[in-house]
Amino acid sequence: MRVVPTTPFLDQRPGTSGLRKRVGVFQQPHYLENFVQAILDAAALPSDATLVVGGDGRYHNREAIQVILQMAAANGVRHAIVGQNGILSTPAASHLIRLRKANGGIILSASHNPGGPDGDFGIKYNVANGGPAPENVTAVIAERAASLTEYRIEDSADLPIGDVGTHQLGGMRVEVVDPVTDYAALMETLFDFGAIRQLLASGFRMRFDAMHAVTGPYAREILERRLGAPAGTVVRAEPLPDFGGGHPDPNLTYAHDLVEEMFGANAPDFGAASDGDGDRNMVLGARFFVSPSDSLAILAANATRVPGYAAGLAGIARSMPTSGAADRVAAALGIACFETPTGWKFFGNLLDAGRVTLCGEESFGTGSNHVREKDGLWAVLFWLNILAARRESVELVVREHWQRFGRNYYTRHDYEEVDAIAARALIEHVREQQAALPGTTLAGDIVQTADDFSYLDPIDGSVSHHQGLRIVFASGARIIFRLSGTGTAGATIRLYVESYEPDPARHDLDAQVALAPYIEAAMALSDFVARTGRTSPTVIT
Repeated sequence: MRVVPTTPFLDQRPGTSGLRKRVGVFQQPHYLENFVQAILDAAALPSDATLVVGGDGRYHNREAIQVILQMAAANGVRHAIVGQNGILSTPAASHLIRLRKANGGIILSASHNPGGPDGDFGIKYNVANGGPAPENVTAVIAERAASLTEYRIEDSADLPIGDVGTHQLGGMRVEVVDPVTDYAALMETLFDFGAIRQLLASGFRMRFDAMHAVTGPYAREILERRLGAPAGTVVRAEPLPDFGGGHPDPNLTYAHDLVEEMFGANAPDFGAASDGDGDRNMVLGARFFVSPSDSLAILAANATRVPGYAAGLAGIARSMPTSGAADRVAAALGIACFETPTGWKFFGNLLDAGRVTLCGEESFGTGSNHVREKDGLWAVLFWLNILAARRESVELVVREHWQRFGRNYYTRHDYEEVDAIAARALIEHVREQQAALPGTTLAGDIVQTADDFSYLDPIDGSVSHHQGLRIVFASGARIIFRLSGTGTAGATIRLYVESYEPDPARHDLDAQVALAPYIEAAMALSDFVARTGRTSPTVIT
């Protein structure tokens, strides 16, 4: 074991989901080691600790895992569980932490960000409940990283993590496991695999685009081998370090091959895609897109059709920018609906306390109390179970939901890699106007409230400030401005707009058309074009 002198890096404060930077930044001497040491110091693991380690297979994943194992051994960890070839989807890692009662996990992922030598890399710490480290832990990690003077590492050859089995590294036992088996077994306890098999055998056609990311092996095992979907149902199934040159973000822009197939003349009945680390999902019917906000609401409304949720839901939680569609379902079911900041870590306390069963974010993430992360493939199986139970098309399921609960027209406009100073100035410009907005008219609607969202955690009493600027109208419509914490270059401005339409006769409008007055009002209020130079979003969902 070596003790290596080092000096702090000043940019190692974790964001919404850990530390994300360009690959080249992590390849700097001592950069990765410093942050891993900060994690291990902040975690204060017991002497007999078990640590789960894995990632999404992106460029630098395997090399980083060897460093993490060597450092874990040098810092007294006694047992490490590693996914074969360094592969573990984020939800599978969460499940493995919980299943094996590990003390925590280090997950290597930049989620939906591009990979490759010139792409992004990320690392985050998950705590013993399987969820992302809460803010009080990430704050300690940041403080430790800013003052670090040394790190500890074992001098050892790389371990053969491509081979399932047990190895020894110093005083630490390293167990290499198949990354899929335990996760697939969990899915079989939640969903009616027999009913889904019958659906897939009935002529029902589906396509799953794994986007050359981590979910490919999981989807092939579950959809094709265990559920009997035809070979080739899962496309782009092999995880590649650069995601095949693609952008592993399952939305209408970056999953364009799937979108073209699903909106083509001979479209399958059901389409889905997942992201880099397997925690996001996009769901499509034949020539029909399901918004993530609607997806959460529809899963909640149909939960009792699914074996794992047949007893009903304790409650629902959604991130603040997610539409209010789930709130209407919760009200009808007589259960609570919690509004939290963006970031899955905010759902952990609610899940652990048994206050909620389903959670969701508008950024294509849904999940439940089965793990403490969002879960892309789980959401796909939930949808398949509902379709198997109802024997209706995706479009009909959604339209019947709108008819019952009304439609929340919703859109998110992402402006990526905006100059960071200009982005912060734009947010401050909007914030300065908020106090004068209530009672005024924008987009032909009266502004009811305008604030900077703060969240009081009902479980531990912690408060999170500055979580997004909200403008709420008398009609229930909302405009939200927020800076994203998941990018690595410049800043990403997200503009969220929604309005509520109860009249089924008005449910066929294109969302961009229905929301155009509010979008125009948001652009004018923020002086968006003049301040950023951007005339159109990078991505619209």
